[in-house]
Amino acid sequence: MWFTSDNASGAAPEIMAALTRANEGNARSYGAEAQMDQVRDLVRRIFEAPEAAVHLVTTGTAANALSLSLLTPPWGAVYCHSHAHIAEDECGAPEFYSGGAKLVPVGGAHGRMAAEGLEAAILRAKGAGVHGVQPGAVSITNVTEAGTVHSASEIAALAGVARAHGVPVQLDGARFANALVATGATAAEMTWRAGVDVVSFGGTKNGCLGVEAVVIFDPAKAWEFELRRKRAGHLMSKHRYLSAQMAAYLQEGLWLRLAGHANAMAARLARGLAEMPEVDLLHPVEANMLFPEWPEGRHASLEAAGASYYPMPSPMGRERARLVTSWSTTEAEVDQFLAALRG
Repeated sequence: MWFTSDNASGAAPEIMAALTRANEGNARSYGAEAQMDQVRDLVRRIFEAPEAAVHLVTTGTAANALSLSLLTPPWGAVYCHSHAHIAEDECGAPEFYSGGAKLVPVGGAHGRMAAEGLEAAILRAKGAGVHGVQPGAVSITNVTEAGTVHSASEIAALAGVARAHGVPVQLDGARFANALVATGATAAEMTWRAGVDVVSFGGTKNGCLGVEAVVIFDPAKAWEFELRRKRAGHLMSKHRYLSAQMAAYLQEGLWLRLAGHANAMAARLARGLAEMPEVDLLHPVEANMLFPEWPEGRHASLEAAGASYYPMPSPMGRERARLVTSWSTTEAEVDQFLAALRG
């Protein structure tokens, strides 16, 4: 019963098969392999963006940090939710790769950044003059760190605030597929049509071995990104293993099927938790993450039953947890967890 993270799951069989095929013979290096052309075509088709630049890296940290370094100067502010991944889990990588840009947290319920809070934060920076960081970029996370999802219209509202002040927008899409499945939006509707400039398009959390795509909708910025990626040490020599993963991920809707299964398992888990009057959910369950709270003592019984998840700081007499489902989570695992929690 593994619910620690969707990073804990293995790679999907289709991804492993693609890697085996990519391992045959020789291929050009550093992204010059033929399969990268296929990846570029697939991503452009999915995002309905025929001129978009597409570059691959191995980690979400690299995708986010390099994307933001492309959009903001060292004296810039990057506005993000106060619990965004870049604020709490990137070890200062966005600040490092941007040469010193400052992350400015913006509040909002259930992990969603509030448009009015973003507006106020940008206006404060503009009023600081030379003594303060200047508005640099806005980073939106979808799926959020609370497991909730920004709709395309909510992203458009945030991007509209940014656009009104001449600030570009980056989307942290480590769980982008889960967000699309949850909302029914298209990739285009959730990104460039809503005002997003750059997307970190995740694969690792959704069945890939380790690959993320940076999708840049303004091709004029593509060369600068290539230079930043190389200078940062994130241009992989045997790049064919990245393009093989991403090509298999995007073909025949595999990426959406994997995310759909993860979301369905979370919904099954949420339904079971809702049947227990002593269990509360701290945030709406909209994708593949849940944040339940239950009476004290359940952690010990769940651990004894073989459940793995992340306990969280809890109020007196209660226990809180983060549960994450993945493409490989089974109905049996969900039901076993629920039975252990009940019993």
